[in-house]
Amino acid sequence: MRVLICGGGVIGASIAYFLSRRGVEAIVVERTGLACAASGKSGGFLALDWCDGSPLAPLARRSFALHARLAQELGDEWGYRRLDTYGGSMGLRHRSAAHSIGWLSRGVVVDQHLGSAETTAQVHPGRFTAAMMRAAQAQGTRLHLGQVAGVVRRGSRVAGVEVAGEIIEGDIVIIAMGPWSILAAAWLPLPPIFGLKGHSLIFETGSKVPGEALFLEYRETTGAVQSPELFPRPDGTTYVCAIPSESPLPIDPAALRPDPDAIEQLERMCTNLSPVLASSGVLARQACYRPSTRDGLPLIGRLAGIEGAHVATGHSVWGVLNAPGTGEAMSELIIDGTARAVDLQPFDPGRFAPIDPTRIAGC
Repeated sequence: MRVLICGGGVIGASIAYFLSRRGVEAIVVERTGLACAASGKSGGFLALDWCDGSPLAPLARRSFALHARLAQELGDEWGYRRLDTYGGSMGLRHRSAAHSIGWLSRGVVVDQHLGSAETTAQVHPGRFTAAMMRAAQAQGTRLHLGQVAGVVRRGSRVAGVEVAGEIIEGDIVIIAMGPWSILAAAWLPLPPIFGLKGHSLIFETGSKVPGEALFLEYRETTGAVQSPELFPRPDGTTYVCAIPSESPLPIDPAALRPDPDAIEQLERMCTNLSPVLASSGVLARQACYRPSTRDGLPLIGRLAGIEGAHVATGHSVWGVLNAPGTGEAMSELIIDGTARAVDLQPFDPGRFAPIDPTRIAGC
């Protein structure tokens, strides 16, 4: 059996890793570069129980456990650590601070303990993706750089993908291209996938910021309320994200750029939130699109009517968290015929009607 995985993000790399552990040949086809989009530019925050009460809960809990196990098994080259997580605000109604966070401005009130080292953790998402891919390659997976131009069929089943005018043959095709999975709707019966743009900064803070994650509400002078997330990392950097945007998804991931006004707005916010951030150098000003669906749940599983066609995308803000569980479940689905560790029924792509392929053909 040969499995072709379209997309070299954290989902594609995780599927490749779990397939390779069971001796299945896999080829990951990536257009631009490994973890070039949200898999390399997201916060990498992990939570055990923040999805409780939703259909995502079993996948999140399984994935949280797998993250800890993978850090032990693969040597943790990606900054995995458990941490405390706090919530607070700046510029809203007066609250009493319950927690003292010394690197924040005096106007920031931290009044919630959202998670402990038992329930929240973090990884560097790009390094995690790269490590999963290296581990898969060590067990026979191949990474092929090139743009997928179509899915080849023989009768009612997939037979490969077209890349640069050549056919890469395969028995299984998995679409795992994040928000760009929508392009595959021209070849396969896929429901709509949307890209939600967010902006982020990476500061060089050194040892000035301890390992504690923060989720804040911040009122701007205009009255608008933003929701910045701050994640100090073990490598001496601090990641801050906020400022959503409705900018259209570019067809080419390499063409993705942050909105200058959003970055300027985010820098002003960080200056007000923390004197440490105000005095630290900015290593990266960036943006990414997180893939989402109409109901906020990912698409994971077989595509109806075409044997061997699968999809794994639409994980929204929980892509890095839920990548290991998705990879494990997809490997079970493909090899064993059903996923055992996690029930994939809530994520069945068939819950939505497929998009009209003529809407994609001109892209």
